[in-house]
Amino acid sequence: MKQFQYLKATNNAGVISAIAKPGTKIIAGGTNLIDLMKRGVMAPDKLVDINNLPLKDISQTDTGLHIGALALNSAVSENNLVMQQQPLLAMALKAGASPQLRNMATVGGNMMQRTRCTYFYDTAMPCNKREPGSGCGAIGGFNRMHAIFGASSKCIAVHPSDMCVALAALDATVTLSGPKGNRTIPFTDFHRLPGETPQFDNHLANGEMILGVNIPANNFARNSYYLKVRDRQSYAFALVSCAAALDIQNDTIQNVRLAMGGVAHKPWRLFDAEKALVGKKPTEENFAAAAQLAMQGAKGYEYNSFKLKLAPATITEALKHAAGLI
Repeated sequence: MKQFQYLKATNNAGVISAIAKPGTKIIAGGTNLIDLMKRGVMAPDKLVDINNLPLKDISQTDTGLHIGALALNSAVSENNLVMQQQPLLAMALKAGASPQLRNMATVGGNMMQRTRCTYFYDTAMPCNKREPGSGCGAIGGFNRMHAIFGASSKCIAVHPSDMCVALAALDATVTLSGPKGNRTIPFTDFHRLPGETPQFDNHLANGEMILGVNIPANNFARNSYYLKVRDRQSYAFALVSCAAALDIQNDTIQNVRLAMGGVAHKPWRLFDAEKALVGKKPTEENFAAAAQLAMQGAKGYEYNSFKLKLAPATITEALKHAAGLI
């Protein structure tokens, strides 16, 4: 591992000033960054520890819930407000990683974690995300875990987070702070598709840091479900996952939110399928039809084409659980 400087931040302004300089990264729990440093995938010159900043709060607001960037994944998943008002987020967090990692990982760090593509992690292999212009080893390689939506000729990696899938489905917003002040963006706009620049995972501007996320109040608490399909039950990343949230009144779907993980470079929101379900009865037939609609534009590769069948089946199953049909 390359030697680096370590700075413990005492205020937001100090962090923003420090990370504006090339080669400087924020560290909180370090559950992903330290792994990448050990493997030589990332080699920052300086780490800025932000754990002393007052960003751990989970609180009720006039419009919903606020969760600070330093709130631990374990704390959020067990918080009474979250479990009562946004159980989909609690379910997604409990499906991710191991209890030990959840006790260290933060909300902001979860958002910033990088792909687990084996070609990204192996510095002997070509990877445009790690080394722009070197090629994408996964496209012609072993791509079982890779994208079926939103990929490009430069990169077919997927985003690994479960938490982020739920936040995308719940219309969360992200509050950022930087040299130009604070700004808020939709969570669905935070992460990027690879396009021609897969080395960029998100839309953070230079010198910006995450302050927290806000989830608007909704009527999804009674009918939410997070389904994660993986190779083993414990500590495995999703082959395909689905966050499903329904507002059902008088046996009719009034509102719906759907997002998928394990299928794209960012959490993949299923807007067309959502629209198709509004005003319909919560039946398996309607769910299956919406799931097929969600697959428009999907493209499989040599080893992950099974996802073209697994994905709609997962959507249908998640919706059935959310609606109480299972």
